[in-house]
Amino acid sequence: MAKKTTAASPGSVLVIGLGRFGGAVADSLVRLGHEVLAIDEDAALVQSWANRLTHVVQADSTNSDTLTRLGVADFEKAVVGIGTDIEASLMTVLALSELRVPDIWAKALSAKHGRLLERTGAHHVIYPEAAMGERVAHLVTGQMIDFIEFDDGFAIVKTRAPRESLNKTLAESALRSKYGVTVVGVKRPKTDFTYARPETIIQPGDLLIVSGATPLVEQFAALE
Repeated sequence: MAKKTTAASPGSVLVIGLGRFGGAVADSLVRLGHEVLAIDEDAALVQSWANRLTHVVQADSTNSDTLTRLGVADFEKAVVGIGTDIEASLMTVLALSELRVPDIWAKALSAKHGRLLERTGAHHVIYPEAAMGERVAHLVTGQMIDFIEFDDGFAIVKTRAPRESLNKTLAESALRSKYGVTVVGVKRPKTDFTYARPETIIQPGDLLIVSGATPLVEQFAALE
């Protein structure tokens, strides 16, 4: 039977499901300095994570009484990373919603699963496979070194500086007025990242951090 854990401290996060996705989220949160309470039904997974996370518990996350005993209602943020068991995923989100956890993130396996999660109480639905597929497609087909897209059609990319900008200041190349994107910063080989200014000179080999509407950023990153 699950025992109540120590009350959640500010910044602590609940992670349910320690498969590939949930485990990666939990591990990253710990490295970022957050306390994590992780829950999984699989005893072997719980044992394998016991020495890496703040608290790891073997429990049935679909049971509201169990979650109450674990102090889940004290957490402000929860991530549901349950994999192929859609029913368990939905029941867990419902249980968290009933306990009024204010910020629930849940992994979806499909668009239909995502809609059900939202109706059940998830505040944010994550499609990790789709997001990774799109990201890889951008990296494979363009000049991009990295790509992050947000829900509102806004993106940030790291890309090689186009030829037309080399040996000019950002003011002289006028990239923003030509392409509708903002150069946020410049990363030069063997030097620290610097925030972009109008007088910043772009040199061969520079990488640019660029933000803007996704289609405009994609067009900019395709420049030679």
